[in-house]
Amino acid sequence: MLNQRREDGIIVATFEHGKTNSITMEVLRGIRDAVRQANTEEDVKGIVLTGSGRVFCSGFDLPMFLGFKNVDEIIGFFHEEEEILLDLFTCAKPVVAAMNGAAVAGGLIFAMAADYRIVKNHPKITIGMSEIRIGLPLSLAQSGVMRFGYDSDRKFRDLMYFGRMMNVNEALEMGIVDEIVEEDQLIPRAKAVISAWIDNPGRAFIKLKEGLKKPVADRIRERLRTENWQDTLNCFFRKDVRDALEFVRAMM
Repeated sequence: MLNQRREDGIIVATFEHGKTNSITMEVLRGIRDAVRQANTEEDVKGIVLTGSGRVFCSGFDLPMFLGFKNVDEIIGFFHEEEEILLDLFTCAKPVVAAMNGAAVAGGLIFAMAADYRIVKNHPKITIGMSEIRIGLPLSLAQSGVMRFGYDSDRKFRDLMYFGRMMNVNEALEMGIVDEIVEEDQLIPRAKAVISAWIDNPGRAFIKLKEGLKKPVADRIRERLRTENWQDTLNCFFRKDVRDALEFVRAMM
């Protein structure tokens, strides 16, 4: 689930599912609900996205992926997931990812949809994209959101093609995260960034963000409307991909 609480007018939305805070449809719909509150309620300043325990988010729930019975079920899932990801990406209010632990695969994608990323200072935290190692490409919205966060195609290439995991200092050097802070400062710092951005005359942040992100989201939505992205989802039923998913699930 995605637990929500309010602190100082800010929604603190916490991944909390299983040992690794994986993303299910219930979690996705919780994100959509938090974004709707931020967009429609004047007294909400923004959203802090964080995780429970020692993990931020491990990505999409593997039992869910393995439980899809046919391509139509997968297409239905991604139709909804893509819109929710883009809704988070374009949320009118500030969104800050407060990464309390590992952020891998889909977990990193949703962190990259935020406007700012802060990670806890800990030597064992890993951050990265493992999709290439299990045979899953990114969807159109996932790829667009991930690419938006980088200042070069080369960095995006290296992250996606090598599939390696980084520590927090490497993630800062790569530009994946914006700050490293001590654990007791993680949520306070995330809230401070939101307040600093939104508490200005006329809430100018809202229009500034719209000008930056709406054209990107519009292009992604046009591609989703016109391109045949559904055929790529057949990969979920390849034996080698399913074997890789089963292996990763057994290791978790």
